[in-house]
Amino acid sequence: MKKFGKWAAGIVITLVLLIIIAVSYVTLALPSVGEPENIKIAITPQRIARGAYLANHVTLCTDCHSQRDWSKKIGPIAADKLGAGGDDFDAGANVPGSIYVPNITPFNLKSWTDGELFRALTTGERKDGSAIFPMMPWPNFAQMDREDLYSIIAYIRTLHPIATKPYPARQLDFPTNILVNVMPQPATLGKIPPVSDTVNYGKYLVTSASCQFCHSQSVRGTLVPGMEFAGGVKFQLGNGYVTTANITPDKNTGIGNWTEQAFVKHFKSYTDGSRKDEKAVSVMPWYDYSGMTETDLKAIYTYLRTVKPVNNKVASL
Repeated sequence: MKKFGKWAAGIVITLVLLIIIAVSYVTLALPSVGEPENIKIAITPQRIARGAYLANHVTLCTDCHSQRDWSKKIGPIAADKLGAGGDDFDAGANVPGSIYVPNITPFNLKSWTDGELFRALTTGERKDGSAIFPMMPWPNFAQMDREDLYSIIAYIRTLHPIATKPYPARQLDFPTNILVNVMPQPATLGKIPPVSDTVNYGKYLVTSASCQFCHSQSVRGTLVPGMEFAGGVKFQLGNGYVTTANITPDKNTGIGNWTEQAFVKHFKSYTDGSRKDEKAVSVMPWYDYSGMTETDLKAIYTYLRTVKPVNNKVASL
């Protein structure tokens, strides 16, 4: 019996040591996606214009990395906070913990090389080698065209520097605080499809805009199979919650009965003045997305018509 006890104790001690070694490896040796590229991105007028369009109206870098004024309808970005970061994303935004988004103006990024920014955007590894929780949808950015990513970086370099004090450090719940280190992965860059290839071009835009992030339910960061784009994700806003819409082509609960014209008009209604008396508050950054071209909005509509219809009655678009 004593021999058995010693044997069992030995197994327990071995398992504990293996766990300690594994946790130490994950927390100390990872992430490890490789050194940042040695690149220098030329800041041209063309790249600045393209980057401004993407960062403000498609990938919405400036929306998450700015502070929105929730005293106003739809929570527009505060004019003097563009890129300054500081918003706290927590359980109310389906984050397992608390993350203050960083300042992405040149004030905070002046010491970052273009290669370090490119690595962060496409692999989820920061300048200091730490992991970026995929609340910033770098897995989607990793599928974008290299030139589009270069344009975003060029544009960010031109933002007005806004001095801010260091924000509170990220606090992730266990075990996410350990597992986050295994998340960063090497990028698998894509190419922009021809605009004439409407479906694939629309898919590229939907991926770049990370529409599924808000419109697909997930459990601990993993998408619920079969519920892609079916909505139902809850976000806390003030003392209540708002629920994201089903944007699958289901005719009863999604956008299956929407025409292309109605879809485009709905987005554009946030810039043409027709919604000036809008009272509803939404986490959906309508004013940002309304800046997309009609061609791009039509492509998004066309692609969404190809995804699997899901009957899931939630908030309407």
